Amino acid sequence: MNRIFIAALVAALHITPTVVLVKREDAVKSILPTATAFTAREVHLSGADAHRLHEALDWGPDDGLLTFYTGRSGASAVGALTFVRVDTPHGPLEVAVGFGTDGAVLRVEVTKATVETKAWVLEGVRSGVLSGYAGVKSGVTANQEAVARTPALPGGPESYRGKVGQMAGFMLEQIDKGVRRAVVSYNWFYRTSAG
Repeated sequence: MNRIFIAALVAALHITPTVVLVKREDAVKSILPTATAFTAREVHLSGADAHRLHEALDWGPDDGLLTFYTGRSGASAVGALTFVRVDTPHGPLEVAVGFGTDGAVLRVEVTKATVETKAWVLEGVRSGVLSGYAGVKSGVTANQEAVARTPALPGGPESYRGKVGQMAGFMLEQIDKGVRRAVVSYNWFYRTSAG
């Protein structure tokens, strides 16, 4: 009886196994190719900061912890990156977002999807849309409503309509959520705490 209930619950929730599209190590090398050393920097959000992030993006990291990986070449920083999970109705996906020392997005990689969403995510990635994030800098302000409504990708969803199918377009919207979360987190909590 329990197996039947669990099977029905899984089917109702649309949960499918997670698949790795790009290994994290490969994403790191792709995003920060000149980095020879990395340090992890954890940012523990206060209750007020976690609330602020939730109000702006309807999201918060697990346990109020943001992790950024700072890449260095010798004594010089070459950039930072973070991995953001986005829960979709079809299961989670993970987006790696890298930033240059000027705060601009260097590159975006989708590292994980689900068995169900893999084809849609790959269609979206193959469209070349993700390259549009390169050079994006945050226009993040204190206006939390504007942050929640503003796509990270210049041109927003309209920029990829007609280039991909409906479900791939939906997944690109989910990827954009992840990038927006990374950009806001980087600017509000990583850059402001650097020093």
